[in-house]
Amino acid sequence: MVGIVYKSTGSWYTVKAEDGDFYECRIKGKFRIKGIKSTNPVAVGDSVRFEVETTGDDTFGIINEIEKRKNYIIRKSVNLSKQTHIIAANLDQVFLLVTLNNPPTYPVFIDRFLITAEAYKIPAVLLFNKIDTYTPEELDEIKFMAALYRKIGYTCIGISAATGKNVDKVKEMMVGKTSMFSGHSGVGKSTLVNTIEPNLDIKTKQISKQHLQGQHTTTFAEMFDLSFDARIIDTPGIKGFGIVDMEKEEIGNYFPEFFKLKQHCKFNNCIHIDEPKCAVKDALDAGDIAWSRYNSYLQMIKGEDEHYRVDLHDEKK
Repeated sequence: MVGIVYKSTGSWYTVKAEDGDFYECRIKGKFRIKGIKSTNPVAVGDSVRFEVETTGDDTFGIINEIEKRKNYIIRKSVNLSKQTHIIAANLDQVFLLVTLNNPPTYPVFIDRFLITAEAYKIPAVLLFNKIDTYTPEELDEIKFMAALYRKIGYTCIGISAATGKNVDKVKEMMVGKTSMFSGHSGVGKSTLVNTIEPNLDIKTKQISKQHLQGQHTTTFAEMFDLSFDARIIDTPGIKGFGIVDMEKEEIGNYFPEFFKLKQHCKFNNCIHIDEPKCAVKDALDAGDIAWSRYNSYLQMIKGEDEHYRVDLHDEKK
């Protein structure tokens, strides 16, 4: 039988077969996917082949093959630095929820997420959530950030999951597609999903006042069928986003505004740091490239994975 993985708990996988029935499945033996050292060889969104077995009163599936993925989104595992974790596979788009505070989403986290989406050819949309809670000054800051990313070419939408503002725009973009929602714990993913599809009733938790980072409400990624011809993958809140298996020379290619200028650099292998006649650095000096983006790039080039929740601007104060 062929089906799509809707939920993974690490050892069991909920698979929706082509006939619409769901099966609890396990993996047959150990999967080795070429080139990927992953803690989870089977991910939500994967198309798999499986056989159904019955033991006594129990009926379950055995996954014996993963079909070729259209794409996937991956990050370094939190506890196993050399291992990777595939968050989801076969996506049409990803939505990253961003909040200015409560909890803060720093530019370096946004940029790490975006370049990973670029690397795996997944369209990304930025949703600036909780706009009903901001002061006029904070709204100006959100508008500044949105303008920065729109200039690069990303779709940015200001929303309020709590009041429903612009949620209809998000729904329109989801029709006929499989979409993943991601972001830090506490940014409002579950609230947004419940606003989009109230019948799902995904659990939400209050922000931890002590940490302002929220609390994990989703333990594992899970896919849901929605009533308006759409599928959504809800993911656990992500604290950090370590980039995976990228050579220094290629990181700049996943910054669209860098990539456009690359051909004008004096050296074709320019990594935009110390080289003379670098078109990227010239654009930075001219104000055509944002310093926040360049700072993110430098951190990735230097492999400073442990600092991706640090606000560089605060450090300078």
